[in-house]
Amino acid sequence: MPLLSLQNISKSFGTTRAVNDVSLDVSKGEFFGLLGPSGCGKTTTLRMIAGLEQPDTGSIKFDGKDITTLPPERRGFGMVFQNYALFPHLNVFENVAFGLRARRKSKAEMDERVAGALELVQLPGYGKRRVDELSGGQQQRVAIARAIAIEPVLLLFDEPLSNLDVSLREETRGELRELVTRLGLTAVYVTHDQEEAFALCDRISVLVGGTLMQSGQPRELYEQPADISVARFLGRNNLIRSMRLSSSKSSEAEFKTLEGDHTLKFPVNHDELAPLNKPVFLSIRPEHVSLSLQNGRNNNTLTGRIQEIVYGGATSTVRIDANGLLLEALVLQPNGLRVGEECSAVLAPEHLRLLPSE
Repeated sequence: MPLLSLQNISKSFGTTRAVNDVSLDVSKGEFFGLLGPSGCGKTTTLRMIAGLEQPDTGSIKFDGKDITTLPPERRGFGMVFQNYALFPHLNVFENVAFGLRARRKSKAEMDERVAGALELVQLPGYGKRRVDELSGGQQQRVAIARAIAIEPVLLLFDEPLSNLDVSLREETRGELRELVTRLGLTAVYVTHDQEEAFALCDRISVLVGGTLMQSGQPRELYEQPADISVARFLGRNNLIRSMRLSSSKSSEAEFKTLEGDHTLKFPVNHDELAPLNKPVFLSIRPEHVSLSLQNGRNNNTLTGRIQEIVYGGATSTVRIDANGLLLEALVLQPNGLRVGEECSAVLAPEHLRLLPSE
């Protein structure tokens, strides 16, 4: 039985449907992610889990009990907000002790739990510091310490790293993952950052326009997007409008691209095949497009001209125009490749994916 279960929850604000019939389960000890673009409903979903918003329809269960209408203070969840929501007039100790004081814990227990929480987030001895004396990363740790001091049965994170610079964000997310794992906590983490979600989460649900599009492990979502909206959102992707040419009895499917008039062949589950003459999208990641200055004769080899080479450090992005079909390839070293030159682009058949049309 899942620890947390959302069953067909929906939420509207006026005429705007923020969350549309979302159902998902979170297991005990899981670091679960809600990933999606701004305005997709992920924070509203988190606030309904916390009890800060009430769903219009549907139910929320925790450990088998219906908590849909239970007040936030009776749920026992810890929450870390995007802006940390620290009290500037209170020192670090009082900020971390806030939830404990509200639960009328004794002074001895408060002292012990605050000290323990600050130790866990690597801020021992910071109790008397003013909040405005701390760096952004330290404030973020204080917010986490406050959340874990109450010994929550569930930790909720609403983009807690978005206000940190890149290097500090990468360092802190590693510490956060290690801390949640070490304490054996269950967490739900909201973010719009794919890299962050992939680094932190065991499993992820992708929300687009208030609707849950796909749930799965990071690698599954990246390599096997179930929908074009997921393919577009999760990293860079070459999306190729095509029409099926081959019979459904063929050992491999054959498609004609609508831009460039190229023929592409690759194995596909025939149950997923679109009808003949119905537009579909094929997708392939830039890292699975290989380039050569030699003329190729293999299947899925397209002749094109290099439009742009963007140096990105460890890798470079090469943009190609293949007779009107624009493609991106990711290469380790663009040795010998030059803007304006003709090249061959090979689309690895094992990495081509068929997506339904919009």
